[in-house]
Amino acid sequence: MLGARAWLGRVLLLPRAGAGLAASRRGSSSRDKDRSATVSSSVPMPAGGKGSHPSSTPQRVPNRLIHEKSPYLLQHAYNPVDWYPWGQEAFDKARKENKPIFLSVGYSTCHWCHMMEEESFQNEEIGRLLSEDFVSVKVDREERPDVDKVYMMFVQATSSGGGWPMNVWLTPNLQPFVGGTYFPPEDGLTRVGFRTVLLRIREQWKQNKNTLLENSQRVTTALLARSEISVGDRQLPPSAATVNNRCFQQLDEGYDEEYGGFAEAPKFPTPVILSFLFSYWLSHRLTQDGSRAQQMALHTLKMMANGGIRDHVGQGFHRYSTDRQWHVPHFEKMLYDQAQLAVAYSQAFQLSGDEFYSDVAKGILQYVARSLSHRSGGFYSAEDADSPPERGLRPKEGAYYVWTVKEVQQLLPEPVLGATEPLTSGQLLMKHYGLTEAGNISPSQDPKGELQGQNVLTVRYSLELTAARFGLDVEAVRTLLNTGLEKLFQARKHRPKPHLDSKMLAAWNGLMVSGYAVTGAVLGQDRLINYATNGAKFLKRHMFDVASGRLMRTCYTGPGGTVEHSNPPCWGFLEDYAFVVRGLLDLYEASQESAWLEWALRLQDTQDRLFWDSQGGGYFCSEAELGAGLPLRLKDDQDGAEPSANSVSAHNLLRLHGFTGHKDWMDKCVCLLTAFSERMRRVPVALPEMVRALSAQQQTLKQIVICGDRQAKDTKALVQCVHSVYIPNKVLILADGDPSSFLSRQLPFLSTLRRLEDQATAYVCENQACSMPITDPCELRKLLHP
Repeated sequence: MLGARAWLGRVLLLPRAGAGLAASRRGSSSRDKDRSATVSSSVPMPAGGKGSHPSSTPQRVPNRLIHEKSPYLLQHAYNPVDWYPWGQEAFDKARKENKPIFLSVGYSTCHWCHMMEEESFQNEEIGRLLSEDFVSVKVDREERPDVDKVYMMFVQATSSGGGWPMNVWLTPNLQPFVGGTYFPPEDGLTRVGFRTVLLRIREQWKQNKNTLLENSQRVTTALLARSEISVGDRQLPPSAATVNNRCFQQLDEGYDEEYGGFAEAPKFPTPVILSFLFSYWLSHRLTQDGSRAQQMALHTLKMMANGGIRDHVGQGFHRYSTDRQWHVPHFEKMLYDQAQLAVAYSQAFQLSGDEFYSDVAKGILQYVARSLSHRSGGFYSAEDADSPPERGLRPKEGAYYVWTVKEVQQLLPEPVLGATEPLTSGQLLMKHYGLTEAGNISPSQDPKGELQGQNVLTVRYSLELTAARFGLDVEAVRTLLNTGLEKLFQARKHRPKPHLDSKMLAAWNGLMVSGYAVTGAVLGQDRLINYATNGAKFLKRHMFDVASGRLMRTCYTGPGGTVEHSNPPCWGFLEDYAFVVRGLLDLYEASQESAWLEWALRLQDTQDRLFWDSQGGGYFCSEAELGAGLPLRLKDDQDGAEPSANSVSAHNLLRLHGFTGHKDWMDKCVCLLTAFSERMRRVPVALPEMVRALSAQQQTLKQIVICGDRQAKDTKALVQCVHSVYIPNKVLILADGDPSSFLSRQLPFLSTLRRLEDQATAYVCENQACSMPITDPCELRKLLHP
């Protein structure tokens, strides 16, 4: 691979694209990274915008992307580029005209994608080059994760980094030969400009095409060997205890004692790591390492919630922090972060009892309900980082979220009664959240100078310290701050909002169903479980093809809030099935409605049929037919911003075996874990979610059976007791006494379990043996959490 990289650099004189985005060894994948990494500081960077929207360039003629549904592709529909969507029409044209394919991949809330679109794709000369000498293809990475993964692997292997926008040049047979991330339009002191790159590649294609093709084939062959994940001659997965301890040690070595998290900067919320630490604590809670794991996770969650990465005014979390302190975020908000963080904070509440964490979880879900929810129950993908400071102005990053001292003083002028010195509500809020006249954002966190004089709210003191500082009662300070934040929230409504990506993805909706179901169950709030139920109904109504049993990957918001699909539909990938199945299992345990469990079983059967590798074990990320023509068919082997679909599938198979007793699913789980053995042994920190599944498989799951009427108070009390305890390796089963019910047919032993004295009764079953019957929630709690 090094030879290929050196050759590419020599031919095109390209710097290392994306060097600043090299994947962190803490499990963050390329999907996590800022799009700015390939930008040299010597290149002037105007603010990113959405100038490509039809409304802003009415004089231009649309290209063929105008017929697409993706918000990202529509942002490029008025570029002077002869764009094609990914598909056979583009590939046929490239082969017929013997032209290289220029593939550009991004997503609609990507700041540096907007930059490149504005600087290069709206440029007439560059548009002419792309249209005449290349077949130019635009891809929304969220619609086609298979395309994104294959070519991101190439970019990372040949340039030591990755990110979006991702720009790759392919042969007409779709094999990559040059790639990078963001390119400035013109040459700088240390950077080759996009126009120059296009001219050089055009020349090389004419002069040295055979050499390009040979090297492309060599790189592809090397990537194919490198991406191989297979059982091989291994019989069983590795020892869970060994892999667990190694994963913990790797995390411990990189832990930030002061601010939490597992890197210097940028810092990402990585829920898969926090989830691993909670599970590690549970199995090692009497040891020093177990206590350390719990402390690392809880401290990280507390520092994140107090930092600027959390939106203290409107709730929800931004994408990541640009600094070590969690202070200045990249302001984009992604649905998958909200979904996973809601679960992480709920789990933190389960094992700590501290309502600080449950309040954060409720705030996240309040934000999603308000800003990322379709009226029919589905969930939108993201909100952009950029927005205009005022109507008619160019968008700037964070404009919607930051505050000046003057604004806060004008909004909160009321005097605070009883303070030991003259004090207004605004001054109290500014002190608590660290606002200053000059702004609290360091120039090093503001390379484009867009945030001068602005402030990001970040908790600087505890309520007790702020109260003591001004001689006030703690509850009075809490009330004053909450009232102040509400006034800021109402004022913020009048600002131009960030762009909303209203595309709905099955995978992320599945994660969000889990977020609402788990949090609702833990907190005992039916209202939250209802949001999960409506999300699952939306998936079944709008993203499921009954005839084939397949999921659709995407749907879109149409006129008047209708739901639309692309034609032909975009079919689901492995992550869509894995995340939706997890969501349905979580929803069953929260609601005890067996219909969701039945649908989960059907979807798992479809997943096995479409994605299972019967030779090597584990699941491919895409259907063979859907990815026809791509040079690689991959198995994702990293838990990053989202868990890998294979990691989630390992958990799903275990749980489904617990719900049904079907041996085939346990066998598949063991086979999957065996296929990923080498990766887990070598770098367990890259797969913390799969390491958790390995532990669960080797420790066996608890089957907690509640015999009772689903609507009865005593049944609900036992169910709530189970949800109040942190037990990651369990299945919760409601046995209503009906021998013809779905679960009774799956698990015949349920018919042997009886209610005690006609009361709701719990049994904890493990290794084909069940506990004595328990009717008292307190006794059940002692058994579950000795």
